Amino acid sequence: MYVRIGKPSGVYGGVERLQYRIKGGAREETHYCGRTFENQLWHSAAVMEALKNRPDIQPDLIVGHSGFLSTLFLRELYDAPQISYFEYFYRTKHSDMDFRTDLPEVGFAERIRSRVRNAGLLLDPDNCDAGYSPTTWQRNQLPSEYHDKIVPIFDGIDTTFWKPVELTSRNIGGWDIPTDKRVVTYVSRGMESIRGFDIFMKVAKRICDERSDVVFVVVGEDRVAYGGDLRFTEGKSFKQWVLAQDEYDLNRILFLGRIPPTELVRLFSLTDLHLFWTVPFVLSWSLFDALACGATVLASDTGPVRELIQDQQNGMLTDFFDVDRWVNQTNTILDAPEDLTNLGTAGVETIRNQYSMDVCLPQLLALYQATVNRYSGKSEDA
Repeated sequence: MYVRIGKPSGVYGGVERLQYRIKGGAREETHYCGRTFENQLWHSAAVMEALKNRPDIQPDLIVGHSGFLSTLFLRELYDAPQISYFEYFYRTKHSDMDFRTDLPEVGFAERIRSRVRNAGLLLDPDNCDAGYSPTTWQRNQLPSEYHDKIVPIFDGIDTTFWKPVELTSRNIGGWDIPTDKRVVTYVSRGMESIRGFDIFMKVAKRICDERSDVVFVVVGEDRVAYGGDLRFTEGKSFKQWVLAQDEYDLNRILFLGRIPPTELVRLFSLTDLHLFWTVPFVLSWSLFDALACGATVLASDTGPVRELIQDQQNGMLTDFFDVDRWVNQTNTILDAPEDLTNLGTAGVETIRNQYSMDVCLPQLLALYQATVNRYSGKSEDA
């Protein structure tokens, strides 16, 4: 079973979902830096109260996401091992907060707040019996003294779904992609600087100005999902702010919005080149999905990307900020995309061999079982 807020209790697919309700939270007079931590405490207490009201639930293992709320209080309810999932540790230097030196800097108040945002997470390495992070890069953002306790295990890509498919048409999400055009894709949950949307648009404009045989297809919503772009966009979305900076041929830079996963599989199978940017931050699943579908990928040469893509082996890497290099490499690829299909093939193998559900779920199960076994052994020795 699992516990969460905002969804009704019940049994879904054989898994019981138990809803909890918070009874308080940070107030206006709460110090700005401490509001996240106080809200985490209220959520953690609400989870504890919901489970206290269900004495029939006696877990053999507790698994929780560290950061949003903590399973910390459940030590007082159950004699059971705990595993924490560590997704992201905030840092103010050499991180998402200071990487975009070309944009207005993150304010002092936000920087000091980010340090306290780690408070709830930092309780869990001591509290948990074991932990895991999706990637080695994410694990390594945590203080080094905890690395031995936290193993990298990715969530897992369903390669029975995310795979190259044969196309009978070039209609994607209701949009007809011209048959006489090369296709370049950009996919992101939101249009934001953390995923290099502004740099992508500069690259797309340059290439559209230079050649007529290409169309850019953009998937994602007009919102900021991560980061603080709205602090400088003067009331506009980041996409609106970027589009106001220059003139773009929106007949050849197509914004499809959010499309169903089945259509995204088809788009990744169609594209001649997929472009991906990220600052030092959590990788987008779209990058894994694009590789799984055999897309040739050109991505930013940043720490989290380098863990997944080896330059010229299963994709290509280039400097995040260097528009000239992005344009030159993109043009070279578009001149003869068939010459680089080996990279797409290698990308498929990378996902299948290292990041598929067939690989990752057994690793996770092994972690669960080993943690239970160790804890049982400790209890017997006590």
